[in-house]
Amino acid sequence: MAEKTLEDLFQDTLRDIYYAERKIVKTLPKMARAAQDQKLKDAFTKHKDETEGQIERLQQVFDIIGKRARAKTCAAIEGIVEEGEEIMEEFKGTAALDAGLLAVAQAVEHYEISRYGTLRAWAVELGMKDAAKLLEETLDEESKTDETLSKLATSAVNLAAQKKAA
Repeated sequence: MAEKTLEDLFQDTLRDIYYAERKIVKTLPKMARAAQDQKLKDAFTKHKDETEGQIERLQQVFDIIGKRARAKTCAAIEGIVEEGEEIMEEFKGTAALDAGLLAVAQAVEHYEISRYGTLRAWAVELGMKDAAKLLEETLDEESKTDETLSKLATSAVNLAAQKKAA
C-alpha cells in the first residue's frame, strides 16, 4: 500500500465537506419551514444561498487541484442532520423548537468552521494559494453565520423558549 500524504488527506477532506455542503443546502429549506421565528427563518434562507456559493467555490478548488468534484459521505453531517430531524419531530409546535433548530444549525457551523480552517491550513502548507484563498472566503462566511446565529439565540430565540416554558 502506498504511503498516504497530506495532499491525499486534503483531497479526502475536501470530498467530505463537499458532501456536507450539498446535504446542508437540501436541509436548510426544511429547517426554514419548521422554524417559527421569522428572523430564524430568514437566517436559514440566507445561509442556503450562501451555501450554494460555497459549493461553487469547492468546485473551483477541485478544478485548481485537477480533480473532478466528488463527494464522500460525511458521517458527521449525517448525524447532525438526523439530530435536526428528531428535534423537528419531537418539538414541533413548541416554544423550544426554534432553540433546538438554532442549536443544530450552530453544530453544523462549528463542524464547517473546523473543516474549512483545517483545509485552508493544509492548502497553505501544500502551496495551493488560490485554493487557500477560496477556503478562507468560505471560512469567513461560516464564522459570520455562526456569530449571527449566536446573536439570534441570545437576543430572542432562547428567551422566547424560556418565557413560554415558564
